[in-house]
Amino acid sequence: MKAFVTGGSGFIGQHVIRKLIGRGYEVVALARSEASAALVEAVGATAVPGDITNTASMREAMQGSDIVFHIAAWYKLGAPDWMQAETINVGGTRKVLRLAHELGVPKIIYTSTIAVFGDTHGELLDETDHREGPFLTEYDRTKWLAHFKVAVPLIEKGAPIIIVMPGAVYGPGDTSTVDAMMRLFYRGLPAIPGFDTTLAYAHVEDIAEGHLLAAEKGKIGESYILAGPAIPLGEMVDFWAHLTGRRAPSLRLRSDWLRPFAPLVGVIESIIPLPSTFSREAVASLGATYIARSDKARAELGWQTRPLQTGMLETFEWIAETEAKKAETAAVSTRERKIAGLAFTAAFGLFLAWLLFGRKQQ
Repeated sequence: MKAFVTGGSGFIGQHVIRKLIGRGYEVVALARSEASAALVEAVGATAVPGDITNTASMREAMQGSDIVFHIAAWYKLGAPDWMQAETINVGGTRKVLRLAHELGVPKIIYTSTIAVFGDTHGELLDETDHREGPFLTEYDRTKWLAHFKVAVPLIEKGAPIIIVMPGAVYGPGDTSTVDAMMRLFYRGLPAIPGFDTTLAYAHVEDIAEGHLLAAEKGKIGESYILAGPAIPLGEMVDFWAHLTGRRAPSLRLRSDWLRPFAPLVGVIESIIPLPSTFSREAVASLGATYIARSDKARAELGWQTRPLQTGMLETFEWIAETEAKKAETAAVSTRERKIAGLAFTAAFGLFLAWLLFGRKQQ
């Protein structure tokens, strides 16, 4: 059995490759660079140079595949290269899925996201919801386009696509906003901005297993949400403090206090680079809920998630190891810390100014 994988060098993709190989698949993974090729080869796949935005680069390697996993995506917050989001997430997805259908691949697993729902405003949504924004980030918007304007129409034309929709993914090796928040907490975050921001957390190994279960038990044309428990950031930070024995930040900043400063943060980040957790998109997203229910995946696929305590402890052990290594090699950027501290201080100072003077003018 041959599996063709895009995004195999990524956080989820490496785990999917390991599981495919463990199930006896021959795995061919697309690689945009030598670094990506080294990563997929390290987990046992055959690397093939190519890019999802270039159909010709994928054709020969995809030919004869029994299944295609399209996991590759542009995922960033507040990145200066945001214009690439549509090229990769929409255009690249169209080229991968169309080529797989043209070549007669029997089964295609497409990795979407619950972010296609945008801010759910506290509702736990399911696969039947097709709301159309508004969207807070370019990632959300372009993944919605890829899901509903590319994958779904191809399904209607007969393409054998199964869609999986992860929530917030965490675990060792993560480089997302979840990892950034966990590291800030580990380093002694003095305050929680947007304590009501709510995500649905699941460990990367469980998300990868969900991909394989969708391939083995999923129905063609169906979507399956892979999301764990929905937890507000304030509660999650308290949980982290309980697990690690570290002190939870006592200062809790309301999202509706901070969101008005998103445009100003956008101006600042156009002048100096800011960490993604302090970007305009991140500030604008404070207080949002990205949550959905995974009842369908649990019932039809037998998908399960490990206890949050087990997964988070493992992740913090990895964070502790990597932070120690960075400290030993002086790789921790004091400049990055200063920028983060200055950004937080500036935002908090602006909030205080608004609180003291803005309200009086009103």
